[in-house]
Amino acid sequence: MNASCEVLVFAKAPEAGRAKTRLDPALGADGAARLAERMLVHAVEQACAADVGAVRVCAAPDTAHAVFARLAQRFGVALASQVGADLGARMDHALTDSLRLHAHALLIGTDAPALDAAVLRAAHDALAVHDAVFVPTFDGGYALVGLRAPAPRLFDDLAWSTPQVMAETRKRLAALALTHHELPMLADIDEPADLVHLPPGWIVP
Repeated sequence: MNASCEVLVFAKAPEAGRAKTRLDPALGADGAARLAERMLVHAVEQACAADVGAVRVCAAPDTAHAVFARLAQRFGVALASQVGADLGARMDHALTDSLRLHAHALLIGTDAPALDAAVLRAAHDALAVHDAVFVPTFDGGYALVGLRAPAPRLFDDLAWSTPQVMAETRKRLAALALTHHELPMLADIDEPADLVHLPPGWIVP
């Protein structure tokens, strides 16, 4: 494990009616919550398997849900609550906090099952020569961001969950004179049509 890096897993508590609600029409609220938990566990498994640094689960709205305690016990990961008024502020807070103690920080969500240990290792390696690294998603966003120094202006007032997120981020990187590397694009699971990208057996009846 590389002590100079930390992997931050951003996760919402997998509660029915609050997690992955856009999947409710296809899976029902309980089914969507079960899938959210499966994706969360997978993301933590891969973050630990990558062995590029410490792993911290950044939970919303807080760390009180029992699944977070189980993850901490099973994998030995740290837990923290997300802090900030919107997603950008929460991401900036977590990355800035991590970079106080680590040379590199990688932040991932839980919505892209193909974001595995190999992708995380490639992202870690990219930060040896670039200021930032991203894994874009087919819907115009990104599933991973890595930094080697805080860059709050990357996240301010972005129109999150829109097709312009990655394109706008590229403009901001250029304006800030930050070099970046993009790994191959992945699918994330947000809408019923995205369910075709799930590994077999992931939908629990």
